[in-house]
Amino acid sequence: MRAQKFYTTMLIIPIKEGDTIEKALKKYKKKFEKVGILKQIRDKMFYKKPSERKKEIINRAIIREKIRRSELEI
Repeated sequence: MRAQKFYTTMLIIPIKEGDTIEKALKKYKKKFEKVGILKQIRDKMFYKKPSERKKEIINRAIIREKIRRSELEI
């Protein structure tokens, strides 16, 4: 079994003078979620065949469509 390589991006958070560590952490967490690094890492942990990826995309689209239709009925 070969070791997998993970390529991550470095997040740069601008901090103003006088900002507390808590505020900086809050900014970091928000940016971390927005960029989606954790999702990228989880997606790259295991190889997925292209057909499996297409199936996931189609299933997500179906779910979104069902939610949108149920919102329109209400």
